Amino acid sequence: MPLNLPDKLPAIEILKKESIFVMEDLRASTQDIRPLKILILNLMPLKISTETDLLRLLSNSPLQIEIEFLGLSTHTPKNTPIEHLMSFYTNFSSIKNRYFDGMIITGAPVEMLEFEEVNYWSEMTQICDWARTHVTSTFYICWAAQAALYHFYGIKKYPLDKKLFGVFKHKVNDPSFPLFRGFDDEYYAPHSRHTTLKAEEIKQHNDLTILSESDEAGVYIATSRGGREFYVTGHSEYSPLTLHNEYIRDKEKGMDNVAPPLNYYKNNDPTQPPLVKWRSHANMLYINWLNYFVYQATPYNIHDITLLGNL
Repeated sequence: MPLNLPDKLPAIEILKKESIFVMEDLRASTQDIRPLKILILNLMPLKISTETDLLRLLSNSPLQIEIEFLGLSTHTPKNTPIEHLMSFYTNFSSIKNRYFDGMIITGAPVEMLEFEEVNYWSEMTQICDWARTHVTSTFYICWAAQAALYHFYGIKKYPLDKKLFGVFKHKVNDPSFPLFRGFDDEYYAPHSRHTTLKAEEIKQHNDLTILSESDEAGVYIATSRGGREFYVTGHSEYSPLTLHNEYIRDKEKGMDNVAPPLNYYKNNDPTQPPLVKWRSHANMLYINWLNYFVYQATPYNIHDITLLGNL
């Protein structure tokens, strides 16, 4: 089944050109199916690109999925037209009494700030708390993963000597865990961050489990509350050229010691095109999350999410 997206969302035409079947609101309303309701809090600066990247992965499922985008009332993005935000994004006050099968909270370009210094920190934590009682499973990405682990468990982030930038090999700690159905023994995922988490601090909390790690990139995926929450420190959703565009952007800003992303360009040569090694992993990650931790876990009556407790 297709994605059910708001009419005229820019991602629709991009995905159709990629032969991805999407369904706009009008047509979806004619099908007698209870779609999964997925809420996306998009904190990335280039929101249209991030929307497309996430929808590309969510579309690769037999389930009908209804997408809604959430914005912040306490922060005004600078890189997305206000008309786009007004047309396709809602605010927290409009949805706080509703329930969702799944939620995705993206990364944000604020990791060099202390969490409390982020101007929307109070609203961010309010949304995280709300998700625990109004969402079946929440998928935190990059900075959002760090933010949620800090808010819920007091786990700190630590600055790296240099930016972790590139595509890195990962291992699965528990191959029987449903999130990794169909995964190879080793797989790749992109990272782009200046800070990291310490595995030993995560392991101090009995409610947290580290599911996947990398010798180079450290903790990649952790979970809590029986799959009600996933914390993903990398960017499996990145399109083939995202790391390249970040590299060019940083060079144009004149940032000191900008190194090309590792294990990304052919022969690690930035004049060569990227070699995409993470596409299959990314698709399996999102399909398994939707299947095992959203679709199979959520009640048919969506208002019964409050009765789930820990899965």
